[in-house]
Amino acid sequence: MSHKDIERVLVTREEIQAATQKLGKQITEDYGDKEIVVIGILRGAAIFMSDIIREIDLYMDIDFMDVSSYGDGTESSGEVKIIKDLDTNVRGKHLLIVEDIIDTGRTLKHLVDLFKYRQAESIKIATLLDKPERRIVKDIEADYIGIEIPNEFVVGYGLDFKQKYRNLPYIGVLKSSVYE
Repeated sequence: MSHKDIERVLVTREEIQAATQKLGKQITEDYGDKEIVVIGILRGAAIFMSDIIREIDLYMDIDFMDVSSYGDGTESSGEVKIIKDLDTNVRGKHLLIVEDIIDTGRTLKHLVDLFKYRQAESIKIATLLDKPERRIVKDIEADYIGIEIPNEFVVGYGLDFKQKYRNLPYIGVLKSSVYE
């Protein structure tokens, strides 16, 4: 049913899988023998995180944060709200933040600043999708980028509109008639 709301497929299941494998290999090489804490940003990054950690050959802990700056809209409100914080003490640890998409950069800026304050040893960011055209916070860039996309409203593979479409196996452009 949800497929009918998609204007077009922007990133296929196969392209997602190739990007995930490439990123997992690069992360493994970059961290070497370091143990990492992989932090998934709920809910959108859950699917990408579950796929990418299977491609990383390192010792790791995993944890999740639920952070929101969108609510039910299509535009970031600019206010970052932590709904669920980490259970892990990050002091002295190597962190890999896993995001579904980097858009304005506000949420990640907030998280990076928070983890610096909490004295993490290092902080890197992995994102499946990067939308640089929309970046407001210019000093936030991902260390690992799966796919750069244009400024379109996308759903699928974890990304949602009003909590729907997360289960699509691809990234699709949502028809504007659905959200206008």
